[in-house]
Amino acid sequence: MNKSIFLLLLIVAACAKIEKPSEVSKKKMQPIKEIIIDSLKHPWSMAFLSEDEVLVSEKDGNLVKVNLISKEKRIIKGFPRDLTDSIRMITGGDNSGIFEVVLDPDFNNNEHIYLSYAAKRKGEGSATKVVRAVLNNDSLTSIKTLLEAGPFTREYFHYGGGMTFGPDGKLYITMGERLFKEIDEPEIPIAQDLKDKRGKIYRINPDGSIPDDNPDFGTTAVPGIYAIGIRAAQGITVNTATGEIWFSEHGTRQGDEVNRLKPGANYGWPIITTGGYRSKEYYPPKIEGAVYTDPIWYWMHTVAPTGLLFYTGDEFPEWKNDLLVPGLSRGSLWRFRIENKIIKSAEELFVDDRIRSRKIAQSPEGKLYLLTDEPNGKILRIENNQ
Repeated sequence: MNKSIFLLLLIVAACAKIEKPSEVSKKKMQPIKEIIIDSLKHPWSMAFLSEDEVLVSEKDGNLVKVNLISKEKRIIKGFPRDLTDSIRMITGGDNSGIFEVVLDPDFNNNEHIYLSYAAKRKGEGSATKVVRAVLNNDSLTSIKTLLEAGPFTREYFHYGGGMTFGPDGKLYITMGERLFKEIDEPEIPIAQDLKDKRGKIYRINPDGSIPDDNPDFGTTAVPGIYAIGIRAAQGITVNTATGEIWFSEHGTRQGDEVNRLKPGANYGWPIITTGGYRSKEYYPPKIEGAVYTDPIWYWMHTVAPTGLLFYTGDEFPEWKNDLLVPGLSRGSLWRFRIENKIIKSAEELFVDDRIRSRKIAQSPEGKLYLLTDEPNGKILRIENNQ
C-alpha cells in the first residue's frame, strides 16, 4: 500500500468516528414526565420507605402508603384525631390538611416518622402542629407532640409545615405567620415577635427538646427558634454537597424567594419584602437595630415555590448538585445552577407541559419524582428520554 492511499484510509476512519450534529443532538438530555400513580387527594409530601414504597401525605385525605410498582395504596391508621378537615373548609381550605412527612435518620431501627398538619381546636380554629410517631406496620402508635404553633385562629392560611433533618441530626421546621392581609398585623408584626410561635423556623432535637447550641434570641423568646421574619415558607431541604439548608418562601404580590438558612437570621417579613403587599394601605413599622438577611434568589413574577430538592442522582449528569424548585403558580419547575453559594443560572423546565407542582423528591437510587397538587393528584416520574 503506497503512502497516499494509507493516509486516505486514516482520514476516512477518523471521519467515521465523528458524530453528525443530528446524532449528537439525539444524545442531549430529554426530561419527560410519566404518570406513576394518580387518584391522590392534593398530595403534599412523600418519604421513601424503600426504592418502591413511599409514604404520601394528602391535604384533603390521609397519610397513605403507596407501592410504586403494584400501584397499591393503603391508608395509615391512627392519625391524630385533631386533624382539620380541609375538604369541609369554606374559606382557605386549600391551605390546610396534612403537610410534611419525613423519616427519622435512624428509621430502620426506631421506626419514627414526623408529621406536620393543620390541627383543630373546637371553637378556636386551627394551628400548625408537628408530631412524632412510630410506624407500626400500617398504623401510627406512640404519638408525641413536638411543636404546636398556636394561637389557634380562624385564619386558614400560611401554615408552613416544611420539615427536614439536617446533617447535624436536628429537625428543622418552617412555621408560617398565618395572616392573609398585612393590615391585620399587630403593632409588633407576628413574624418579628419573638414571643409569638408563628412566622419562624425552628431547630429541635428528634424528641422535641431544644439543642444547647441554638441561637440565643433572649430569655423571653419562644424556645427552639432558629430564624425569624418568615411569611409562608413551605419547602426546606439540605444541600448534601455543603451541608447547608435552603428553603423556599411564598411572597404576596410577587416576592417569592429562595433562601439559605442561617442561625439567628431575620428574613425581614413584613418589614421588608422583594414583592408588594396585599394591603396597599399597610406601612410596616421600623424596628431599631434589626439586621435583615437578603434572599439568594427572588422572582419578578408569582411562582409560589414549594418542596425543593438538591439533585444528586446520575440519570441527569448535567443536573448534578443543582437545585430543583417546583411551583404552584403556572405549574412551574425550575433548575438552578449554584456556584460558591450563588445562583449562577436559572432554567424553567417543562414550559410546554405545565402542572401545579407541590413537591419534588429523589428515591434512594436517585430517581426523580414530582407530586402534583390536584384533586386527582399524581406521582410523576421525571425520566431522561435521551
